[in-house]
Amino acid sequence: MSVTETGEFGLIARITARLGVQPSTLLGPGDDAAIVSAPDGRVVASTDVLVEGRHFRRDWSSAVDIGHRAAAANLADIAAMGAVPTALLVAFCGPPDLDVRWAEELTDGLVAEADRAGAAIVGGDVSASSVLTVAVTALGDLQGREAVLRSGARAGDVVALAGRIGYAAAGYTVLSRGFRTPKMLVEAHRRPVVPYPAGPAAAKLGATSMIDVSDGLLADAGHVATASRVGIDIDRDAFPLPDQMRDTASALGVDPYTWILAGGDDHALLATFPEGAQLPEPFRIIGTVTGGAGVTVNGKSYGDGQVGWDHFR
Repeated sequence: MSVTETGEFGLIARITARLGVQPSTLLGPGDDAAIVSAPDGRVVASTDVLVEGRHFRRDWSSAVDIGHRAAAANLADIAAMGAVPTALLVAFCGPPDLDVRWAEELTDGLVAEADRAGAAIVGGDVSASSVLTVAVTALGDLQGREAVLRSGARAGDVVALAGRIGYAAAGYTVLSRGFRTPKMLVEAHRRPVVPYPAGPAAAKLGATSMIDVSDGLLADAGHVATASRVGIDIDRDAFPLPDQMRDTASALGVDPYTWILAGGDDHALLATFPEGAQLPEPFRIIGTVTGGAGVTVNGKSYGDGQVGWDHFR
């Protein structure tokens, strides 16, 4: 059955029947707007959009996979502010002949990822479109803490990372070459594993800045360096290569550190902490903040061109 045969309100009914609730959801789908509790008095908000052919391919990923990715891209931004995710709003646009089961499975992925972060889908919209598009807005609660901004890094801080890096980019390269293995890398592209609790934990233990690594480690470290008016030096030796990544890079003729340093979509959390600070699990030190400007790798500039994802290139 296509979404046209189901109709707008039939599709909405099928989607909302698959949603759960969280304690922060005071009123979910069904009225003009949802109501989400904000005991802190402030709401952290972020939005992202995934477009077929630009951000995902249906021949590479299932609808459930794409739901996980769409939710993770936004929920990671909330965690990177030091906040706890509470709710998602989802807008879905698809071609009229799309099988309604695809939309239902997309919902299942969104719900499962939101549940991992402790959030719920509380509303959204659906529309017909020639290009399949999923737009998600995430909300979060600071729980009385100050937000951790990109602009707080100071010379002498250590740079630390929580989560995987380079795996999703390696999976993208594997898929783009027409392969489907190794599974570990392909699955990393399809479904990022985001360390959601690490964001609030970093805020509690004095992180001076933090960012979600979505566009590439060096690119996102560069955003912190620019906002904080500091330099950041990354230690390449802080990233031991997993055997599967090393072997895949060798087989494909790729420098695996290109995936680690310039690849995106893993949604790890990059943070800075005062030297000597206790680092929350699973953060590990990967560099230092300097008094200079820009980002270097082992004290030297890296590459001659683009070092991360740019939506318009």
